Amino acid sequence: MTIPFILLQSVFVPLLAILAVALFGPRLGKKTGWIVVASLVYTTSLLLISGLDILRKGSPILEEYSWTTFPSLTIKVGFFADGLSLPVALVVSIVTLVCALYSIPYIEHRIEELYDEGRNGLYTVYYASFLFFAIGLVGVSLSTNLVALFIFLELLLIPPYMLIGLFGYGKKKRIAMIYFVWNHVGAAFFLIGIVLVVIYTGSFEVNAISSLAGTSIAFWVVFFMVIGWLVKMATFGFHIWLSHAHGNTPTAIAPIIAAIVGLGNYVLVRLLVGQLFDVFQIFSMPLMVLALITMIYGGMLTIAQDDIKNLYACSTIGQTAYSLLGIASLSLFGLAGGIFYFLSHILGKGILFHVAGIVVTQTGTRNIKKMGGLVSKMPMTTILCASGSLLLAALPPLSGFQAKWIMFGGIFTDAAGSTPKLIIAIAAIFAAFLTPMYTIWPLRRIFFGKLPDSLQHVKEAPLSMTAPLLIFVITSLVLGLYPDLVMDFLTSYISTLPW
Repeated sequence: MTIPFILLQSVFVPLLAILAVALFGPRLGKKTGWIVVASLVYTTSLLLISGLDILRKGSPILEEYSWTTFPSLTIKVGFFADGLSLPVALVVSIVTLVCALYSIPYIEHRIEELYDEGRNGLYTVYYASFLFFAIGLVGVSLSTNLVALFIFLELLLIPPYMLIGLFGYGKKKRIAMIYFVWNHVGAAFFLIGIVLVVIYTGSFEVNAISSLAGTSIAFWVVFFMVIGWLVKMATFGFHIWLSHAHGNTPTAIAPIIAAIVGLGNYVLVRLLVGQLFDVFQIFSMPLMVLALITMIYGGMLTIAQDDIKNLYACSTIGQTAYSLLGIASLSLFGLAGGIFYFLSHILGKGILFHVAGIVVTQTGTRNIKKMGGLVSKMPMTTILCASGSLLLAALPPLSGFQAKWIMFGGIFTDAAGSTPKLIIAIAAIFAAFLTPMYTIWPLRRIFFGKLPDSLQHVKEAPLSMTAPLLIFVITSLVLGLYPDLVMDFLTSYISTLPW
């Protein structure tokens, strides 16, 4: 049985869910979250079915829709699921689904903590804003039209600004504005690149970028798009916004923010490596150097944190740079491993950020110095934190190990004939040792040792907060044991590039 408009549905069903939330949210209150969960279960299932269909037929899925608004103006929008876009769309959809499940108990607690009146309206605002994440992330992953891709990207600016300002921590409104301004700056540079493509090709299609190969304008297209995404990916020099916004965002959406940051790795491969491979080679070495610096700086910054949420926020800086390093190497397995590591990272960050939210909720403190010995009070949370820590530390059998092994294999293969690249690859190995330090060490400080007297009252979090995180753990374990489930997709696409 063929499901009609399967990719279109995966993007626009959450839009219909927004209408349902707006209509029924004021009456449903805290139960509104189940509308969101139901819609995301459906769209995630559609993407899973699409993946199985691609594997069975061995060919990608393309859906194109066009309509004429004026006699001379035809608007065409397309969605394309192949070996690169499908795994990204599916994993980000899983992340939004789990975050929606976690939101149901979390946002109830957060609204009660912050507000006394008008609570049903706040649930409506939260869940309607949340659904823009699902639309934007999957839309960016599947779009074949540059303007549509940019619109989906801009949609991802709305929910963080709204939700940090209403439900975040610290100086909420100031932090929401920091996030909005920095990401708008990145989007502006990216838009310049898009405008150049449209002017010089006369087309809005992603595939039109390749027609610029061999022209002088191709360099500037790559330049502006790369700068735009380096800002949004919080690489060194553009990183200042991330620790503020990421560490003080509502816990339930923090993993989604990590997915948005890491999504730049996918866009660079789809738009630039895939379309202007030869031009992107010019940027290969500078990007590898920048990625290495970001890895080292991000790791050292993370180690210095004593605030549990800021710790996991800062780790996003260094972790995203791992993927950038693999992609910038422009080796087959470096590229595949870089995307695989991005997907693995957001699964691990989904576990750890939600664990941080659980710990803060149950203990009433964010200060790691005031914690310790919580394993006796929170055994399930300890297991989850250990799983997330092992995932980011790239230890088997979780997916982080496979992703990093594949990525570094590609980086060293590419570096064999280049002394500078070999130096960067070796330095990156030593930089990678920072990751266990800022994942395993906090695990020990928070959950082991002597339990402070002030935490004797602490209880395990309810299953409604811990059980959804098992989806992340199981997904990572499956991909760690069977990496071909992702690699078969990625290599099928990357092997077609003009090596």
